[in-house]
Amino acid sequence: MKKLVFALAIMVMATTAFAQSEEPAKNGFGAKLTESNFHLGVDLQTKYIWRGMEMMTNDAVPVVFPTINYSNKGFYAYVMGGYAINGKYSEVDLGLSYTYKWLTIALNDYYYPTTNSPEDQYYNFKSRETGHWFEGVITIAPENIPAYLSVSNFFAGADKKADGKQAYSTYAEIGGHYDFLNDHKIGLAVGAAFNKSCYNGYEHDFSICNIELKYTYSLKFKNDFTLPLSVAYITNPVYEKSHVNFIMNFAF
Repeated sequence: MKKLVFALAIMVMATTAFAQSEEPAKNGFGAKLTESNFHLGVDLQTKYIWRGMEMMTNDAVPVVFPTINYSNKGFYAYVMGGYAINGKYSEVDLGLSYTYKWLTIALNDYYYPTTNSPEDQYYNFKSRETGHWFEGVITIAPENIPAYLSVSNFFAGADKKADGKQAYSTYAEIGGHYDFLNDHKIGLAVGAAFNKSCYNGYEHDFSICNIELKYTYSLKFKNDFTLPLSVAYITNPVYEKSHVNFIMNFAF
């Protein structure tokens, strides 16, 4: 009888321990732990070229881009910085977008803080004084074709013509890529300014301002971690300039 009671007690203890081990882990607020929709990223570029434009024309050095983003059911939000390793350039970008099948609609805010003063005017949103560049973007990317078409417009902010009026700089880009074995990929993108805009010094109307040929190879590591490495040849017909850029993308 004692053996039976002892055996039952062991079974009860084991069942209780098993039940406790099956309880979901919780955070400090008592909520069940779930997978995070937040992600981190760090990009490194040997030369900062954006839509064919040199973002640093003097003392150009590699630039680091730290990013935190949130994605969930087509919704995407990000905060990104851009910092030259010599401390002579900085950038703070915010963005929101929503993707439904082949269509993405986005809003971006680009801001360029001073690098030689402890003070700035980040919260100044007056049209003729603000340093913010507010942009709307529409991107079409067919689900079964590795290609895209993107159109963007600076609808408010610091994008001004010489007379102080809003320039409404409009940029369109079409691109695509071709995949190879072992995570090799080649891509081509062509971008154009549709009016007198920041992409052409506010001096030209329609003009091709960005042609980029990029080859990418993704290194694979343990735990399914990949490190995309790219080299891009970029030419800007408006300014008759060309660049070769190395890009490294870390995503966590």
